[in-house]
Amino acid sequence: MIEQSQIPEDETLVEKRNQQFIEPFWQRNVINGYFLGKQKVRIAYAYVINPNPIGSIAISSGRIETLLKYKELVFNLYHAGFSVFIHDHRGQGLSGRMLDDPEKGYVADFADYVADFKLFFDQVISPNSVHKPILLSHSMGAAISSLYLLTHPGDFAKCIMSAPMFGIRPALPKWLSCLLIESYTLLNHVFGKSPWYFIGQSKYNPKAFAINELTHCQQRYKIFRDTYEANPQCKLGGVTTAWLKQADKTMSFIQKNAAAITIPVLLLQAGDDRVVNNAKQTQVAAKMLNCELMRIENASHEIFFETEDIRDQSLRAILRFLA
Repeated sequence: MIEQSQIPEDETLVEKRNQQFIEPFWQRNVINGYFLGKQKVRIAYAYVINPNPIGSIAISSGRIETLLKYKELVFNLYHAGFSVFIHDHRGQGLSGRMLDDPEKGYVADFADYVADFKLFFDQVISPNSVHKPILLSHSMGAAISSLYLLTHPGDFAKCIMSAPMFGIRPALPKWLSCLLIESYTLLNHVFGKSPWYFIGQSKYNPKAFAINELTHCQQRYKIFRDTYEANPQCKLGGVTTAWLKQADKTMSFIQKNAAAITIPVLLLQAGDDRVVNNAKQTQVAAKMLNCELMRIENASHEIFFETEDIRDQSLRAILRFLA
């Protein structure tokens, strides 16, 4: 855990804003609920309706994330004039898990994520939106969003992708990664009754801030980890071989079909990303017909949870893009 005394003085404003404005806003204005996704998995969601909206934004979050982590971004977008919608993907956050061990990162097929998202769109987002919604996504959520846009091309007007998961680091040669995944899948099938963690993966184990790969902002990292301690049902460990196999399949599909995504896309690339493969992002962006790639120097993977200057740069870029 990070002690408050260790937080740089200029970052303490983040916690003050969180306590004085963001938490009260969330409790007062945000509506929470559940719906049954594909195969009756319980999917958690939250949304807030702006009384005078200039648009609607749906957020597709990254792996291990929860809607509770996005309170600050929802607050920012609401005060920029938008109604905002977010749900927790199956197998993480406040949503239902499919395995006996709730900390294993698992999905049977990325198409299940898309099926859940479509139900959320039809049941919650569309009925509460005056304007055609905008899609904002991060990391794994951007891979899911890309699949969604390829499957349901008419639902969203524009899309923002933050550090999209079009390739995972460290980037092994394709033949080697496929060999490892297939070999471990076979072993799992022969000797295991349920999906195994992939090599090197384990249960939820929060890293110390000094060695984290997600953000340079110590205070936002502390809030993120404290949120999971306060809501232990949100904790998620590493990925299973089954999840990784589906992720690899999905990333390959996106790389081959990116040209079919025709709506305007803003791709925010984190210059200091050590989680996903920026070279793959650049390749996919070049294939999209209407994509603006903006590289944010010195940003770690979680751009929306970065330091004030980086976060401000990204939010200003989003608002320009939406205007």
